[in-house]
Amino acid sequence: MPGRHLIASGLCALALVPQTAPPAAPDLEALPFAPRRYVAYRTPLPIAVDGRLDEAAWAAAPWTDAFVDIQGPSQAAPRFLTRAKMLWDDEYLHVGAEMEEPDVWGTLTARDSVIFHDNDFEVFIDPDGDSHAYYELEVNALGTLWDLLLIKPYRDGGPAINGWDIAGLRAGVQVRGTLNRPGDRDAGWSVELALPWQILKEAAPGHRAPRPGEQWRLNFSRVQWKTDVREGRYVKQLRPGTKDPLPEDNWVWSPQGAINMHMPERWGSVQFSGRNAGSGLDPFVEDPNDRVKWELRRLYYHQRRFREAHGSYAQTLDALAPPAASGTGGVAGFRVNGLDIHPVMQATPAAYSIAATGFNGVVCHIDQDGRVWVTR
Repeated sequence: MPGRHLIASGLCALALVPQTAPPAAPDLEALPFAPRRYVAYRTPLPIAVDGRLDEAAWAAAPWTDAFVDIQGPSQAAPRFLTRAKMLWDDEYLHVGAEMEEPDVWGTLTARDSVIFHDNDFEVFIDPDGDSHAYYELEVNALGTLWDLLLIKPYRDGGPAINGWDIAGLRAGVQVRGTLNRPGDRDAGWSVELALPWQILKEAAPGHRAPRPGEQWRLNFSRVQWKTDVREGRYVKQLRPGTKDPLPEDNWVWSPQGAINMHMPERWGSVQFSGRNAGSGLDPFVEDPNDRVKWELRRLYYHQRRFREAHGSYAQTLDALAPPAASGTGGVAGFRVNGLDIHPVMQATPAAYSIAATGFNGVVCHIDQDGRVWVTR
């Protein structure tokens, strides 16, 4: 799936993008393993979900890094600042975001509209990190929501369950300026979301809320359209000589390396701390098996390219001939944190699975659907 979204009806958001001279596909195999990291602290008191982010716990919670272009730092820096925070308690995952915006606008008011047709803020959550069964939530400046469940990424066949809802979701938006009023200059808007564990646990390890020290994969995205003012309202800028809008800007917390949010392996990692926000700091503890999974993901990318070229999957790792992984090893293996890793593949022309023994007695696996998991 080359675009950033493919909505449940099967229409691609790239229909909004000029169809002449599409950009070359990114070399996903060459991308570094560099997910953003965040430690989420607890809030000892209930949060009023009003979009203001003014409780003491919010003040003590750290901001994420400023958002960057979805393709990464090789692209121009975003025109406006975007950053987010997270907190948690026994009932909710709390997400807050702050967006600079000189012209705050929104048009969509019906829940489960395709919210990224407006400027929006988006949350993506893969609780168990297997890149399948993950959640997407979008909200615009009017507070209109779109939530959906992805069985697996669109590139692997989807589908998206658009009728799925985050029951008990609470959302608040605060506009720092005026909404849908051209002619003045706004400061921006902020979003506050409370996502109940009762729903998020559906795809979580053990079907439960996280425990201190555990990590989930998340990412955040902001869609920003270039607009003009016509007849007293905001309208999207068009490609010269056409009726097609200019492509939207996509700014994210953890860069994807491609204009595609549905690559969960590129999302950031959030570690849940048992400390209350402001009571001290916990270091983020990397799981070295995440790097093993990334090297298996590179082999998955190679298998996709091989099938595109030959009509079937490679039957041996030697046939893939990927470049050396992590600086050493090639198809014979790779090195992660000083450990030599030797993957083994079982394959038919239509399917495969690759396994590699990692750290602490863990075996990492990936298959043709792109799902990655571990066994002991």
